[in-house]
Amino acid sequence: MKALSIAATGMAAQDLNVAVIANNIANINTTGFKRARAEFTDLLYQAERLQGVSSRGQSNTIPEGAQLGLGVRTASIRNLHIQGTLTNTGNKLDWALNGRGWFQVTDANGDTVYTRAGAFNTNGTGQIVTSDGYIVSPTMIVPTNAVDVTVSQSGMVSATLSGQPAPQQLGQISLANFANEAGLTPLGNNLYRQTEASGSPIVGVPGDPGFATVSQSYLESSNVDPVKEITDLIAAQRAYEMNSKVIQAASEMESTVSKNMG
Repeated sequence: MKALSIAATGMAAQDLNVAVIANNIANINTTGFKRARAEFTDLLYQAERLQGVSSRGQSNTIPEGAQLGLGVRTASIRNLHIQGTLTNTGNKLDWALNGRGWFQVTDANGDTVYTRAGAFNTNGTGQIVTSDGYIVSPTMIVPTNAVDVTVSQSGMVSATLSGQPAPQQLGQISLANFANEAGLTPLGNNLYRQTEASGSPIVGVPGDPGFATVSQSYLESSNVDPVKEITDLIAAQRAYEMNSKVIQAASEMESTVSKNMG
């Protein structure tokens, strides 16, 4: 029976939906995490009777046909790049972006990847790096005799050196924007890579039109809303149960037909 295979696609879709929700909830405290949403589309339709064709060879046409849907499939898992709340940490090397934009990072392979998680540190040579040791681009080095590091909203990084009252500029943060942020590929470790779907990065300075400003001593929290995720989880669970009921009913109907024919 067609109902069995149709309901099976519905169960598979809701299983994936629950997995996406589970990942959102698991990352509820992950810095800079962007929640995802599973999106679905209906499958091809089987024409039992075509609309718009002549009825039995006459000039009259059939106003409505009979199109039977064959179920559902996954269209995409969309990352929702919505601003998360900013949390004060008191750490001078914690930088949060308020608005659109991505920090640029050079990974272990020398490729440029992108992140919203601004929990930075310094390595053994004073370079500003991520928690995985990837160098923030453009490269900035904090001198060993620095007693304070400050970052302006426009991304100018300065250090106050021991015995020198005037701060020394270390460099200017630059950010990348994308025409389609949803097209970025998530790599894990709060990193993303550009794709053809995302388009090429547009590089600018914090505070420029369309670019975020920098908040020092803050981190951007995950944008996961616990209440919404629980609501979505309950809805997905109910949808899964309804599809399983359809399979059960279709199986019982098939069993009844078999007994009557036997």
